[in-house]
Amino acid sequence: MNNRGMLDLVISLLPDLKITDRVYLLQVFNSEDELFVQSKRDIEEILEHEIKNFWDISEIHEKAGRIDTVCRTRGIKWVSYTDSDYPPLLRETYDPPCVIYYKGILPDPEKSLLGMVGTRHPSPQAAEQAYKIAGNLSRLGISVISGLALGIDAMSHRGSLIGAASGYAVLGSGIDEVYPSVNRPLAKRILDSGGALISEYTPGTRPCKWNFPARNRIIAGLSRSVLIVEAPKKSGALITAGFALDQGKDLWVASSGIEQNVKFDKSGALKLADEGAEIISSAADVLEKWNIENSSPYERDRRAFGEGKGELISTIAGLLKIDL
Repeated sequence: MNNRGMLDLVISLLPDLKITDRVYLLQVFNSEDELFVQSKRDIEEILEHEIKNFWDISEIHEKAGRIDTVCRTRGIKWVSYTDSDYPPLLRETYDPPCVIYYKGILPDPEKSLLGMVGTRHPSPQAAEQAYKIAGNLSRLGISVISGLALGIDAMSHRGSLIGAASGYAVLGSGIDEVYPSVNRPLAKRILDSGGALISEYTPGTRPCKWNFPARNRIIAGLSRSVLIVEAPKKSGALITAGFALDQGKDLWVASSGIEQNVKFDKSGALKLADEGAEIISSAADVLEKWNIENSSPYERDRRAFGEGKGELISTIAGLLKIDL
């Protein structure tokens, strides 16, 4: 909590408002007392549009207090748009969440994150490539951020835990409602790496299908670039791709995502490539795009870990059957 008390948390909970409305109110008000004396008409004049249903500000304040207590009890922190600790890249997006909840340590704003997302039902080749790219970047201290979903997300997280980099996951549920449950051990490993679980949803929020498209804008917002590893035509990864483009981020497609394989639908990734998304084959390609020198320590890691095809196929296939 910052020196504004519960003001920002209260504003984040106001119903029937757009995210941009809430962010605007954060900038208008500086104290709880200033907000609490406003009438419905006052708020409508500030926002320049009608509010269909108004709220009981005392009830909202009490709810904010309960949420803050739950956060402190469960080791969950929250940071507001007005806080200096709020991720600067996220603040620059069109519709940043006015409050984010997190466990762990938020990303260092001085270090670039690669967003890696894709289908929940990947080909073994795509899963292997996600694992390797994330792993080799982690060996360089470059972190990956993804959505903790099954498939490509999970393989990207697993790869990122190989090296010294911290891992980051954005949830479509409350921080204390990790979904899917099979990835709870993976979430713990992310926290143990010095990274964070991040969400705009209050503790106790169950996963809902409409939460996940919204959370994708946060993945894109926290990333320097976004890599779509493999995606069918209706994949949620394409929503992340759209946010990345809207936010002016580099959008890439992994080479495995466009390889012909009649057993796996790659139409979404293929469409992005046809529309001009650049193709990424390895961590070395990411370094080149980011103008990071491909140094000899990286070459040693690359030889030790391997970026050729085939070494991990059987292992990846086993993971796909067990918990992806």
